[in-house]
Amino acid sequence: MPDPPVIAYLTNQYPSVSHTFIRREIRALEARGYTVHRVAIRPGGAVADPEDQEEAARTHQVLAQSKASILMAAIAEGLRAPLRMGRAKLAMFQMAKLSERGLLRHMAYLVEAAYLVRWLRARGVQHVHVHFGTNAAAVARMMTLLGGPGYSMTVHGPDEFDQAIGLSLGAKVEDSRFTVAITDYCGSQLRRWARYPYWEKIQQVHCTVGPEWFEESPIAEDAQSLVCVGRLSEQKGQLLLLEAFARVARDDARRRLVLVGDGAMRGEIERLRHELGLDEQVVITGWQSEEQVRGHLRGCRALVLGSFAEGLPVVIMEALAMGRPVIATRIMGIPELVREGENGWLVAPGNTEELAEAMRAAFACSADELNARGARGRERVRERHSADTEAAKLDALFRERVGTPDV
Repeated sequence: MPDPPVIAYLTNQYPSVSHTFIRREIRALEARGYTVHRVAIRPGGAVADPEDQEEAARTHQVLAQSKASILMAAIAEGLRAPLRMGRAKLAMFQMAKLSERGLLRHMAYLVEAAYLVRWLRARGVQHVHVHFGTNAAAVARMMTLLGGPGYSMTVHGPDEFDQAIGLSLGAKVEDSRFTVAITDYCGSQLRRWARYPYWEKIQQVHCTVGPEWFEESPIAEDAQSLVCVGRLSEQKGQLLLLEAFARVARDDARRRLVLVGDGAMRGEIERLRHELGLDEQVVITGWQSEEQVRGHLRGCRALVLGSFAEGLPVVIMEALAMGRPVIATRIMGIPELVREGENGWLVAPGNTEELAEAMRAAFACSADELNARGARGRERVRERHSADTEAAKLDALFRERVGTPDV
């Protein structure tokens, strides 16, 4: 078999505490013989996991370079290929017209694209894969128009679907070599915005969990905690989660809710925790390493998420892989993995009473029933989210599509 193409992974920020699945994907491809350059538009935030710290050292961050070097490279690229620069400028104006971010921001994307064309060319990169259909995908689209390598992108939702017109999502799909949807629901939303002749570009590849998550650690009968993992933000619904848990906590003072994560809403969540009298029963840990997250999951009865908007959270895959049933809202791609009565509980988004009843059910279940649900969840994740299986899908797409005509 011929050598795989040299590729680059491009994201807005990398690494990030919520993007460990990108690291797993990259490393699975490297295990298949790929050379993968990591590129981020801007530096990522602080990361707790040692493997993410290692990834940070391997990532080329565009905006960490001097402004003069970025601008000079962009000018040189414009002089080298003025007609292509004209095409990229036209796309820039079209995207800016639809976007709330305006012309100046899109001019910056064009400069970044021109800089990256030269940087990638010098390293022999033949293809760029982007995670998320937001600004990094706009940069990749303009790179292709400038004569750089073609691109593909993985779209997750919900943010891309909330702003599909402003992000020119349909045009990004149509100009890509292929576009990955992480769930059936995601694929259906992409087909809303891409014209029918381009639907064949939409391919499904799931996010994955690593083998370290498939550990055998039975749930103890006396486990008294539920765990929620994620950014503390409006769309994750932690305020509703606290309101629901307050009803359940009154039944037994030993019960605990552990919020693993941090974010802009931490102060508001802490205030509500105090108002509800839950200071002793609700723990907020801040960001944790993968091993620390596994530790919280080992000690819990179930994972619980009260989200209002999600694609398909990777933490659901991780919890099920560890044999922990999941309580989650019945939205977007979640029901494709979490099955009511089989491996967890599904509740209506925004319904505090249903969420509280699902929590009560998890506390009322025997350890044997919880472990049976967890075992069914583990097998479903093994079938649908294996790193080797999903990396093989990407490998086939890269080999098939790289070298096809670009825009």
